[in-house]
Amino acid sequence: MLDVKIHNLSLKNPVLTASGTFGYGEEFADFIDLERLGGFIVKGTTGSHREGNPYPRMAETPSGMLNAVGLQNGGVEKFCSEVYHRIKHLQTNIIVNVSGSSIEEYCSVAEQINELEHIPAIELNISCPNVKKGGMGFGTDPQMAAQVVSEVRKVYHKTLIVKLTPNVTSIVEIAKAVEGAGADSVSLINTMLGMAIDVERRRPMLSTITGGLSGPAVKPVAVRMVWQVAHAVQIPVIGLGGIASAADALEFLMAGAKAIQVGTANFIDPAITVKIVDGLTDYCKRHGISDINEIIGIV
Repeated sequence: MLDVKIHNLSLKNPVLTASGTFGYGEEFADFIDLERLGGFIVKGTTGSHREGNPYPRMAETPSGMLNAVGLQNGGVEKFCSEVYHRIKHLQTNIIVNVSGSSIEEYCSVAEQINELEHIPAIELNISCPNVKKGGMGFGTDPQMAAQVVSEVRKVYHKTLIVKLTPNVTSIVEIAKAVEGAGADSVSLINTMLGMAIDVERRRPMLSTITGGLSGPAVKPVAVRMVWQVAHAVQIPVIGLGGIASAADALEFLMAGAKAIQVGTANFIDPAITVKIVDGLTDYCKRHGISDINEIIGIV
């Protein structure tokens, strides 16, 4: 009923988790059965260890949150030698979010992840707004976006998902560029560039001044962008941005997303993902839908 396909990736349901909000999955094992998910996307992985940005690096905003964590992680070698062996037994799709400060770093990380048997896909993060080098710099220019995807495609031979930034004039132009360069799927949207000020202290609430805005506040923008991209490319679209219920997920699916990712809502309710799976099942039963693909892109 809920089975969907992203290129060669078969998902038991369209519910994934957004990178950076779900750790390595194991952090949520006490709250949910991870194998009930269509898959989960581990935190951004870079070529070497990163401490991330200085604190404070998170701030609550109306209907959302700002973050400037800055891709804190132990690096790809630690992931391959330690983390991978703790989670590889899970019977669901484990996807690694890959980031870097240069094309060479992206390629190096992707090449190492390519060797891991139980990782069927990567999500190439060319859209992070809170790192000083790389990240969004690659995702805001069609030529640069295409170049990094093209180079990674040469060394990565499984399903390649490319995560897109909303901080552009035309997200469709970027989506077409990465499709032409060999992407198997695109995921959107990453966070929107935002800022908050503590008026009593008269200073920015984040150490980096600006950061990425996520949560319900960005959902209408995300739905619009998913709808636009889904009508412009032939590859599957994965939608994310402010999803906190089955109804939210259904908006993205009807706009053309083949799957969705749950992000900020995981911080509020660590069991929200399986609740969304149950909600999608209930919706299909109530409306006599035998295959959720019937409603994908219906709008």
